Formats: sequence, C-alpha cells, structure tokens
Amino acid sequence: MQRMKRTCSFSTKDITISAMVAGLYVVLSFAFAPISYGPMQFRVSEALTLLPFCLPQTVPGLFVGCLISNMIGGFGIIDIVFGSAATLAAAVLTSKMPNVWLAAIPPIVVNAVVVGFYVAILSATPIIPCMLYIGAGQAGVCFLLGVPMVMALKRSAFIQKYL
Repeated sequence: MQRMKRTCSFSTKDITISAMVAGLYVVLSFAFAPISYGPMQFRVSEALTLLPFCLPQTVPGLFVGCLISNMIGGFGIIDIVFGSAATLAAAVLTSKMPNVWLAAIPPIVVNAVVVGFYVAILSATPIIPCMLYIGAGQAGVCFLLGVPMVMALKRSAFIQKYL
C-alpha cells in the first residue's frame, strides 16, 4: 500500500508573516495594557483581527498572539482559553467575509458575546453592559484602526509584490 505524501498548506513565508503578526499583537497589547484588559477595553491589537480578510495566513498568528497576551496580562485560564478561542473564531470568520466592512463584524460580535460574558462574571459586572462595553471597544478598534489598515494594505505595493 502506497502512503500519500503529506503537504503543508503554509509556506515558510506564511509562517513568518503569521509569527510577525503574533509578535505585533503581543507588543500592541502590552504597549496599551491599561486599556487592553478589563470590562471596558480598547485593545488596539484587535485591529489586527481584520488581517485575515486579505491575509488568511495570519489566522494562526492572531490566535498565538492573543494566547500569549492573555497568559501574561489577562483574566487567567478562562481568558487564555476562551479569549484566544474567540479571537481564532473571529479571525477564521473574517477570512471568509466578502468585503472589509463586513470583515469587521465577526471580531466585534464574537468578542462582545464570548469575552463580554466571561469578563462580566470574573469582574462582577452586569453581563449585558459588559458585552456592550466590549463590543463598543471592539467596534472602535475594528472600524477606526482595522478597516483603514486593511484598506491601506490592499492598496500597498507590498501586498501586491510580496504576498
């Protein structure tokens, strides 16, 4: 019986880009730490969750970056598991969106519901207001930072030439 050869769908370039996104996510989370964590947050690093719209290979990097950020500065094991999973789910959904404006919706909704729920419980904040706070911060980051970033990347020669 012949064995099928396994092939990896990620190239070295894809892995490198994903690793750079993970590092950038961590750096941004800690550079803006006072506003990155808690029931009311504006996590600047979450603007990167729009990258999978034009760079699907960044999905693993977003997951790893969020995982590391939550390990060091988050709400413990619940944040590490569920916050990172929420970012992963949002990134995968973002990669499937038809335009950049709709690409901002998954990170907003997924984080508002998932992160808002457990942060409310862990911080003794009412659930609905906490979900709204998390969603509003996420919407601000995604629409004010993420969408312009993606639009600039899509116009850049870098994307056309190297990716």
